[in-house]
Amino acid sequence: MQRIIFIVFRMLPWSIYYFFTFKHLAKEKNRDYKRMSKELHEGSARVVKYGRIKANYKGVENLPEEDGFIVYPNHQGIFDVIMMYASSPRELAFVVKKEAENLIMFKDLIKAIGSLVMDRSDIRQSMRVIGEVAEQVSNGRNFVIFAEGTRSKEGNKVGSFKGGSFKAAQKAKCPIVPVALIDSFKVFDEKGIKPVSATVKYLEPIPYEEYKDMKGQEIADMVRERIVKAIEEELALQNSQE
Repeated sequence: MQRIIFIVFRMLPWSIYYFFTFKHLAKEKNRDYKRMSKELHEGSARVVKYGRIKANYKGVENLPEEDGFIVYPNHQGIFDVIMMYASSPRELAFVVKKEAENLIMFKDLIKAIGSLVMDRSDIRQSMRVIGEVAEQVSNGRNFVIFAEGTRSKEGNKVGSFKGGSFKAAQKAKCPIVPVALIDSFKVFDEKGIKPVSATVKYLEPIPYEEYKDMKGQEIADMVRERIVKAIEEELALQNSQE
């Protein structure tokens, strides 16, 4: 929380600008997702700059050349969304849990970039969201789904991935992009405002042909294993450099 307050005041003019920009764009009937994506990319980069955060972006070249893919990262906290947008040159929308919908400014942001809210306690609503994601991805949009369903509270330890999260990819028959987030939790969880580092690593995409005959949970386990391996490699690299 201390770093959040520090960032808001340090970039106060920009904070005010983004607050009203999100509100305006969220109310538009025909939302300009490209404009919002550009605003959010630039805003996220400013948060990283003003927040005394050393962000390491790796494997961005692994994003598919054509739009119409789903990104599946591990989940460590609120900064994950900022980290993804600061690092990605591509337009992204998110599937977010209902509990996060009413966070300050987040509600307008969700609407502005065309993200979708999932109520995990309502199976029918969840299936509708999965279907809508699949349809939009088939039409060329890109989504981010946190397959753990909630943030990990054990640092860089990755929780189990839910097989149902991959139904959208199966229906859209699209590439799956695993993403490893390392130390992202430290940005807002650790007290104080001392410089902190976090890493996002985009792994090689998994084409539909590779997972088309697999069950949802099998896909989830495969993606999780690749992310866990990437996190372990990054942590080992960090330790060797200390």
